[in-house]
Order: sequence, then structure tokens, then C-alpha cells
Amino acid sequence: MDEVQLSGMSPADAKDYILNFITTLKLTEKNIQNLDEEVSKWQSRIDLANSKGQAELALDAEKEKNRLLEKKLTLPEEADQLKQQIEEMRRQLPLLASRERSIDPDLLEQELLMVAGHMPGDEEKVRIERQFAQMEKAQAAETALEELKAKLQQ
Repeated sequence: MDEVQLSGMSPADAKDYILNFITTLKLTEKNIQNLDEEVSKWQSRIDLANSKGQAELALDAEKEKNRLLEKKLTLPEEADQLKQQIEEMRRQLPLLASRERSIDPDLLEQELLMVAGHMPGDEEKVRIERQFAQMEKAQAAETALEELKAKLQQ
């Protein structure tokens, strides 16, 4: 069952992986259909050989039919297993999609700027305002320190 664990894959890779399983399932179903046709063909050959009195030929045809029937016995089980695996993987897809980063940082920055009252494209203006705000804060701290020093000297 490890082959149906999609953790660590991107949603696109997981979908491609699932598609490979679906393709295998369709091929298996096609093989079942082809085997049904082959079994039917060999049964008609058995009937033909028996009607013509060719017992040895009918026996050979019977062996071929039995070989095909044995082969056909395992395919439905394989198809069922593939269907279960595909369903298990499909259930994991929403979880993979939810883990994928869905936030565009540039868009988020623009939205935050607009909320702060700036227009898109004003990034340089905001940067300059931040620098002046830092300088003004530093200047206010220096002024307060100078005033404190003056009070202490009195």
C-alpha cells in the first residue's frame, strides 16, 4: 500500500501518478475483454473440432482455452485492487492541495499597502517614509537624552 501514499508530491505530480494507475486499470479491463473474446473463439474452435470428429484438435483447443481462463482469473482481482488504490489516492488530493502555498507575497504586500492608505506602486514612497520615521524616532531619542543630561547637570 506504500505506492498509494502521495505525501511529498505536488498536486500536479500526484495527478500524473494517479493517471498512470488509471491507464493501467483501463489496460487491465481491456485485457479482460480481449481474454473473454479469445475464450469464446477457442470454445467455438472446440465445438468445430468436435463436430468434425477431430478429438485431438479439440483437446489442444481445450488446453488453450483453459490457459486463457487461468490467465483471466487473476485480472479482475488486479482491476479491483487498482480501483481501490486509485480511490485512496483521490482522497489524498485535497490534502495535498491544501498544503501547497497559495499566498502570493507580492499581492499580499500590495494589499497591505492599500489597507495602509497607499496606492499600488508606492513601495518606494513607503520605504522612504520608513527611513524618515526611523530617523525621526532616533532624533527624538537624542533630544530626550540631551534634555535629561541638561537636567542632571543642574
